[in-house]
Amino acid sequence: MDKFLKIKSIVLSGLKNPKLVVMGYILKNYEQILVYVDNKKVDFNIYEGPDNFVLTVVLEPKSKEIQIFVVNKKERYEIVKIKNSLLKRIGNRIKSLFFPITHTLSLVLNTLKKGIVFLWKEHHFLVPPSLWKKYFLAFIHKVKVALHLVYLNPFRQKDYLKWVNNCEKKPVYQALEYQPLISILIPVYNISRYYLKECLDSILNQEYQNFEICLADDCSTNLETIQTLKEYEAKDSRIKVVYRKENGHISKATNDALKISKGEFVALMDNDDVLTPNALYEMVAVLNKNKEYDLIYSDEDKLDMNGLRCEPHFKPDYSPDSLLGGNYICHFEILRKSIMEEIGGFRTGFEGAQDHDLFLRFVEKTTPERIYHIPKILYHWRKVPGSTAETIESKEYAILNGKKAVVDALKRRKLDAEVMVPIPSTQYVVQYLYKKEPKISIIIPTKDLPRLLNRCLESIYTKTNYKNFEVIVVNNNSVLEDTFDLLETYKKKYKNFKVIDANMEFNYSKINNLAVEACSGDYLLFLNNDTYVLTADWLKIMVGYAMQSHIGAVGVKLLYADDTIQHGGVILGLGKAAAHAFAGFDKDSYGIYGRLLVPYNYSAVTAACMMVAKKKFLQVSGFDEKLKVAFNDVDFCLKLLKEGYYNIFLPQVMLYHYESKSRGLDTTTEKYKLMLKEVDYLNKRWHDVLLHDRFYNLNYSLKKPFMLDKKNGEVKQYEKESERNI
Repeated sequence: MDKFLKIKSIVLSGLKNPKLVVMGYILKNYEQILVYVDNKKVDFNIYEGPDNFVLTVVLEPKSKEIQIFVVNKKERYEIVKIKNSLLKRIGNRIKSLFFPITHTLSLVLNTLKKGIVFLWKEHHFLVPPSLWKKYFLAFIHKVKVALHLVYLNPFRQKDYLKWVNNCEKKPVYQALEYQPLISILIPVYNISRYYLKECLDSILNQEYQNFEICLADDCSTNLETIQTLKEYEAKDSRIKVVYRKENGHISKATNDALKISKGEFVALMDNDDVLTPNALYEMVAVLNKNKEYDLIYSDEDKLDMNGLRCEPHFKPDYSPDSLLGGNYICHFEILRKSIMEEIGGFRTGFEGAQDHDLFLRFVEKTTPERIYHIPKILYHWRKVPGSTAETIESKEYAILNGKKAVVDALKRRKLDAEVMVPIPSTQYVVQYLYKKEPKISIIIPTKDLPRLLNRCLESIYTKTNYKNFEVIVVNNNSVLEDTFDLLETYKKKYKNFKVIDANMEFNYSKINNLAVEACSGDYLLFLNNDTYVLTADWLKIMVGYAMQSHIGAVGVKLLYADDTIQHGGVILGLGKAAAHAFAGFDKDSYGIYGRLLVPYNYSAVTAACMMVAKKKFLQVSGFDEKLKVAFNDVDFCLKLLKEGYYNIFLPQVMLYHYESKSRGLDTTTEKYKLMLKEVDYLNKRWHDVLLHDRFYNLNYSLKKPFMLDKKNGEVKQYEKESERNI
């Protein structure tokens, strides 16, 4: 039942030893799951991650029927009912054997089809011999990309370990003039000697040695823990331990560690995790280039129970709205101690989300310019049973305390807002509230296609639950009588509907700039005529974000007609300019680290549905009219970034987008050449910015979003450019 779990796949396999594997998403908390085989309750295994689950049932060969139920508040809901038979398992086995072949063939044929279309559009198959080799090599490369032969999946452990071995750069050390003392704060409670020893040894083996380790034992009852602490305390004078007389949990323990610290900066660490040997060096190397930083954080990954690395988190640069949505900073970081003391360290009552609460309070005492992100993995977070790294379901209180931390942050900032938990995880959706609806001007350029335009307008007027808006249709060289009849009908029916003419050569930027002059709203919504509203609260939610002083452009989740994602934010550098994130993903996908679940900062969003305050639009002089067709929205968003605003993508707002049906795709020679010209213009204007998307990560591929390149040559160039920003 979709109320609690959304089933993505059900696989019945095994000829002699059959088993059933069910995979899907967790939508809502439930009390328990029951599995029955032939009306008898049986045991099963289940993995519940932050955004998914995998349930496995081992069957007897003669089992006939399997039923799976979700139980909540004494109500039982059937989510799976499937018959078991040898014939069905044989069929599934045959499918699994042939799937790699058929899937590969399908990808190759699809790539070939695109190539044929291109050759017809460009050359009518009369390809000059001088281009044969170029096109052949391009085709081979496209096939490799389609077959995942040129990149690695970071969430497939085998792929990630291959990337670690082949592509992760070895640290290069240089003498450091500025060497501040760093106090590493570690709360300890009943940890095994093995894990605590690995943790402490990883610190003692640091390249940078001006540190102290401040441990606070939270009244451990495990003798092994106490003995290990005393052993290391005697081993090195830089190791200091305070032994608490009563258990006070992680916040009180860490605060006690803070009290005995002497460093200019403090670092936070769990008692079973591990630092890379260069972790402290990398932090101090950044401080040697700019001593004003108050908070420096790095990327991280996890260690499985076998000690192997997995699940890397390659993070964006400082993203204030993403931080409200969840603690993406996490590990590893150093923080200026004076600010830590000013905010009173950790607060009790936020256990499980104490770091998130701390970061939200800490960033309020500094500025974005004094926060720096190192795009290197410097911390290994251990997945021990029961830890938040293993599964968030093991610490449900963390979800509630995380929500409390976000609510509290909004109150401190005097912002009226609601905070929602979209799924059982420590990720949160903020919806800003206001007493009076500001006026929104919806701008829709169009050229004929009256049926498509009517569907767009109809969805606005019938689905929108916001009252204070106007619709301005910009008529660009329409010729069909049906178009003019439609526009006349809407003018007579709605007082807040008007039409302006833009009888000129198509220039998206110029047309919209012209329309803004006719707008009476304080907020502008740029909307394609091939869109269809799905979320009734769309204007209410979008304008709540556009009203925030730090936010520039507001974008939303756009879907293709088949309910796959067309736009999930814009990533710079993809396709030699910029491209949409998560294109082709299922509309219910959570994305990478919740990027399709909660509001997230991006460098840019598409203007197919984009809102911005009118005064901010005018502040950056609107759209650049030299960009007639492509990338005018990207350029506009980058101008907002340059002025210090943050752009944001809202996944909770959805529209259909039938994409470029009015103008057609850029496949004709003339349009293709214009697109290349505009790509070149964008690169010349924003070269450095395109090389380093602050809200992506330089470790990710520029061939495939959120994947890893097998050959990481681009990173060197990125790092050179990144040095300029320090």
